[in-house]
Amino acid sequence: MSRKNVVVGFMGTQLDSGQGAGRWEKWRPTISLVQHEDTLIHRLELLYSRQHEALAHILKGDIANVSPDTIVNLVPMEVADPWDFGEMYAALYDWARSYRFDPAREQYWAHITTGTHVAQICMFLMVESRFIPGVLLQTAPPKKQQRGNPGSYTLIDLDLSRYDVLAQRFSQAHAEALEFLKSGIPTRNQRFNALIEEIERVAVRSQAPILLTGPTGAGKSHLARRMFELKKSRHQVRGDFVEVNCATLRGDGAASTLFGHKKGAFTGAAADRAGLLRTAHQGVLFLDEIGELGLDEQAMLLKAVEEKRFFPMGSDREVSSDFQLIAGTNRDLRVDVAHGRFREDLFARVNLWAYTLPGLAQRPEDIEPNMDHLLARYTADSGRAVRFNAEAKAEYLRFARSKDALWSGNFRDLLASVTRMATLADGGRISTNLVAAEIQRLQWLWQPAGASSQPEIELDELLPEKAAKELDLFDRLQLEAVLRVCREAQTLSEAGRRLFDRSRKQRTVINDADRLRKYLLKFGLTWETVRQQA
Repeated sequence: MSRKNVVVGFMGTQLDSGQGAGRWEKWRPTISLVQHEDTLIHRLELLYSRQHEALAHILKGDIANVSPDTIVNLVPMEVADPWDFGEMYAALYDWARSYRFDPAREQYWAHITTGTHVAQICMFLMVESRFIPGVLLQTAPPKKQQRGNPGSYTLIDLDLSRYDVLAQRFSQAHAEALEFLKSGIPTRNQRFNALIEEIERVAVRSQAPILLTGPTGAGKSHLARRMFELKKSRHQVRGDFVEVNCATLRGDGAASTLFGHKKGAFTGAAADRAGLLRTAHQGVLFLDEIGELGLDEQAMLLKAVEEKRFFPMGSDREVSSDFQLIAGTNRDLRVDVAHGRFREDLFARVNLWAYTLPGLAQRPEDIEPNMDHLLARYTADSGRAVRFNAEAKAEYLRFARSKDALWSGNFRDLLASVTRMATLADGGRISTNLVAAEIQRLQWLWQPAGASSQPEIELDELLPEKAAKELDLFDRLQLEAVLRVCREAQTLSEAGRRLFDRSRKQRTVINDADRLRKYLLKFGLTWETVRQQA
């Protein structure tokens, strides 16, 4: 059994008007609904204002004349101002909530050709939100006015999943936004890609604060700026991107930089200052290292985020600024909250959307695409094309993805590394020799400060069985130091000269090699044995 067609629509006080016989010569949208021979409208819910009740009854009579099988229900809807969105939406919402829809037996068409533009928008919202469980109905007049010609009508289903072309467009826009946030880098790490996918949805749908955490150099500042640029491309922000590193703010200068000040507010305040929060009005404020803010500034920031108002330093008048806050930190703010270094209420406010960016060492599969991106950027900036030899690239990636590659500076380290190799590449080719030298440089860079570049002295392997365990700490440390000198020297005599550099000058007969040989023999060692283990 087919479902009945039910139309819900506003009476058009202009388009549907007419009282004399001449009204049949013009196209009237509501009348045209029942003039299509192949489509029967079983019921029409005609919404109208009581001041136009006479016209409503004329329409009802005309519909009965054209389509006797169509039931017309006149629905008075009183709205003081039909151009007031709030009033119109409330009236239509109340009607829809009280109406007994029966989708199993009836299909509903919401007519959006008649009524004020505000009424049409509200009708659209009722269908889009499914308060009216149907589709939109758009009618259009014939190209040439002709008595009895109903023109045409179109049904518009707002379930976008039914439209492959629209779905493809949305999918394409989503993919383009993801690529934009990743700067066009085809990243492969699943965790990072899932993170960016959610950030893209939040960036274009929310104005709430966002917290980006992660190690230094993980890309927090870069991502914040890309989020701003994405929002700007969607016309969601009109202001600027304002960035400040809170670690650089101290004393009166911290509050002045952020919130501004009045002239004379403190020593050195020679003129009024707007402050960065007002500069970020209708834009995005990125506070990097937000955990470095003092508690007083945190309290002022909380008020500014929640109320969009704050007091500049030295002023008794509030100012306003409507901005979106993105905060960055390499610290665990939960620990700072527990130790009283960060306000719990501010943390709760900025932690609505919180994302932790993984370091480069946690994304080894993304090193190659980032490396290729940096090389392409170097080429664009310098005008000089640079590429890896195949062997050189394989060798570099083997090290870069190994456990020995700490990437403690994350993408800053990678950028510096690629820049060095590209700059030194003769003929635009990065060779294995360049890679080997760069690996040594990176190993030195990541070596803990004060750590010796010499390998550990394994006394257990050099001394006779169990002899190392019987050494006093004094003898162990002295022997290890002597053995390091021996390994650095080319001959026994050279090692002796370095070890006895003071006492040898007081001897009549100088024989540094013999003295060192006798010292080694005390532990069962010879020069040859020590050198073989070097």
